Amino acid sequence: MNAKELTYQELAELDKKHFMHPTSPIQQQQEHGPAYIFAKGDGVYLEDVHGKKVIDGMSSLWNVNIGHGRKEPGLAAMEQMNKLAFSSSFATFSNEPAIRLAAKIAEITPGDLNTTFFTSGGSEANDTAYKLARHYWILKGQPQKKKIISRIKSYHGVAMGATSATGLKPFRDFTNSLAPDFYHTDNFSAKAFEDAIISEGPDTIAAFIAEPVQGAGGVHIAPREYFINVRDICDKYNILFITDEVITGFGRTGKYFGIEHYGVAPDLMCFAKGVTSGYAQLGGVVLSEKIYEDFKRLSTGTLLHGYTYSGHPMACAVALKNIEIIENENLVENAKHMGAEMLKGFRWIQGEREIVTNVRALGLMGAIEINSQQPAAGPLAPLIVNEAAEQGLICRSVVFDGMDILVFAPPLSINKQEIDCLIEIIHDATYKIEQKL
Repeated sequence: MNAKELTYQELAELDKKHFMHPTSPIQQQQEHGPAYIFAKGDGVYLEDVHGKKVIDGMSSLWNVNIGHGRKEPGLAAMEQMNKLAFSSSFATFSNEPAIRLAAKIAEITPGDLNTTFFTSGGSEANDTAYKLARHYWILKGQPQKKKIISRIKSYHGVAMGATSATGLKPFRDFTNSLAPDFYHTDNFSAKAFEDAIISEGPDTIAAFIAEPVQGAGGVHIAPREYFINVRDICDKYNILFITDEVITGFGRTGKYFGIEHYGVAPDLMCFAKGVTSGYAQLGGVVLSEKIYEDFKRLSTGTLLHGYTYSGHPMACAVALKNIEIIENENLVENAKHMGAEMLKGFRWIQGEREIVTNVRALGLMGAIEINSQQPAAGPLAPLIVNEAAEQGLICRSVVFDGMDILVFAPPLSINKQEIDCLIEIIHDATYKIEQKL
């Protein structure tokens, strides 16, 4: 196609014909076209091709931590691309941005997490963690340790292993042939986890994976003692503990990484999203010093796992600039304080609206639970999401397994005035849906 300017209708028709959207209803797209065609972003705002501005109450996909429209990541990308846009990391080839980023991640992660394997995103990071965990036990002479345990409301991505680990059943039902040796246990019961280990046999289990705060499952926040107990159980039965920080990493919860709220450290940590704030595609798995020392000692051949874009120089340069912005602008601390303001607003809404039954937040990651007392009305959260969008706010609904939840994750750069606006829109949108009942 040439570069001529297209009308909205032309763009919408091309979208319907040529663009198969991820995690989207195909029928809705074909009947109504794209919900938005965005053209600009600035801070917490997105603007579509019609000039309509909306607050991005989800940081798009939980990932635009520093906000939209920042020039610095683009300049860092341009500078790196002008020098070296891409080079392979296979066969021990390396590049300076990847080296510097790996060292920076070792500096900011908890415990003795020290060595990073880079991927292109979160699903790849999770699949990599499972493969590394299984390979680790092969190197240790225990190849029967291959089972992966996760939780029933978990979300770990859509690659084959990541889908199989995801506890939300509709994602697994999407395909008819899941990967073997994945098991799911209760959300917040350490006893249920230990019972599953005993039932399956500790000598068959490679790893346990959990999000410090479950995101796509409805922003479920674990009680403090849960992960302390999980860490102890993993140590007791010689099982690797993996945290999925794809959403919760890089300041989202008011600490650099979500697991820091619980005072424990994992053996492996998956990350993506906030590492670049979506300005480039990047993810990875960080291994503890202890685990990597075993890899170095026991691995005698080639590590036969890798992605074309592992350690991508441009993406790593963008990540370094993104982390610099997070630190220079105190965005982790801002997430903590603005998250408290958001939760305060949610509690006000709960006091005002009968259909709001529960609210919660950890940093800038929050949820509002809805219950209409009229089951025949169906889930209300999607209706509130649509009403909020009309009023200028993007948020998200979670309706899996009988849940009816609004979830939020605005950019970490959000200020008090913008939080107040978000709260007012949700209050008004919830009121309008409540009145229709």
